[in-house]
Amino acid sequence: MFSLRALAAALRVYAVGIAVALAQLLRRLRGDFQPPDLPPQPGRVAVVTGGAEGIGLSTARRLARLGMRVVVAGNDERKGRAAVDVIRAESGADSAHFLFLELASLASVRRFVREFEASGRPLHVLVNNAGVMLEPRGETEDGFERHAGVNFLGHFLLTLLLLPALRASGRPGRGSRVVTLGSATHRVAGLDPRDLRGRLPYSAHAAYAGSKLALALFALRLQRLLDARGDPVTSNLADPGVADTALYRHAWAGLRAARRALGRLAFKTPDEAAWTPAYAAAAAELEGVGGRYLYDEAEAEPAEAARNRALQRALWAEACRATGLEDETAGCVCEAGRGRAGPGRALSGPLSRFLWDGRAWAAPGLCLRVLGPLPVHKTHFLSTKSHFPSPRPAFPAAPTPGSRPAPRGSARIPQNR
Repeated sequence: MFSLRALAAALRVYAVGIAVALAQLLRRLRGDFQPPDLPPQPGRVAVVTGGAEGIGLSTARRLARLGMRVVVAGNDERKGRAAVDVIRAESGADSAHFLFLELASLASVRRFVREFEASGRPLHVLVNNAGVMLEPRGETEDGFERHAGVNFLGHFLLTLLLLPALRASGRPGRGSRVVTLGSATHRVAGLDPRDLRGRLPYSAHAAYAGSKLALALFALRLQRLLDARGDPVTSNLADPGVADTALYRHAWAGLRAARRALGRLAFKTPDEAAWTPAYAAAAAELEGVGGRYLYDEAEAEPAEAARNRALQRALWAEACRATGLEDETAGCVCEAGRGRAGPGRALSGPLSRFLWDGRAWAAPGLCLRVLGPLPVHKTHFLSTKSHFPSPRPAFPAAPTPGSRPAPRGSARIPQNR
């Protein structure tokens, strides 16, 4: 049974990848590959996770060419400093800096935030780019399955700890932005919010797709909570498409062979894949606009599962428990229209019942308040104590009277959902 489920998960992921690659091939044959025209961004500061190579490096270079100062966040200091040298050679001596960040360690995430705050820099853009893909079963330093821990939980903690800096740097008409890289594989993913440790039978394909669904759930809920506060910060998903990067080293041999044979036509280059994240970070028409799934520098529809508010709440509560953060979002007025708590499936009908490889449960009672450090098994966890002596909740339970309204969208893209 397990082998059948693992095979089904692999077939789903590869089917989505092939469909995206074919669409990219047709786009290239039509001559539609043109980079977005973005306005200058002088004086703004961006953090790009995984900015030392691949799509992250290309995104960092593009933002620096727009005038942003870029902080390259990565877990390989040699590659990170080499990336900084490349960016500085293109955009000036003060255009890039390196800070060490290991997303597989919650303690490292907290150290990164402390070091960034100590630098005195503002923060206008956070690009959650780093990730792992199709890795063999493994655990993070804190005992979480690696796809869930690196791709989702590390970025969840990083984003919430950096929110005060993003809020302080944004203002109405010139807000800060959180850009989280998505993937079309979230459309065929299953997710059990209570299994971030990967106790279910393991499938690398299901784990990767599930982590991308988790990121989509997080990014979309984050926008509603930002709206409820009236914060000058937006959260969007940017899907770079299928790109020719080193992430495919764990993929099926046939896909690696196809990548070598068709890479220049069907796969995007890292620079092309960076167009959508850069667009999300700098496009004028996205000022004050959040809660969007962006693909090929335009708005697209995320999977229905990603918009499941009950699943969003359950995942948020579990992520707060896992990272030791306080969760005060359960009573937020943005939760109106809760809908039904059910599995995060993106398919329906008999085919989906065969292909489904995940479970998800959600209920209002799962959205608990985490009031302090949790008792943990010290052989599997680092301390869950925050490095900040009195951690503030990321969001109040409800907006206070007289709070500022959420920024409105432009005429080209409707206001936030």
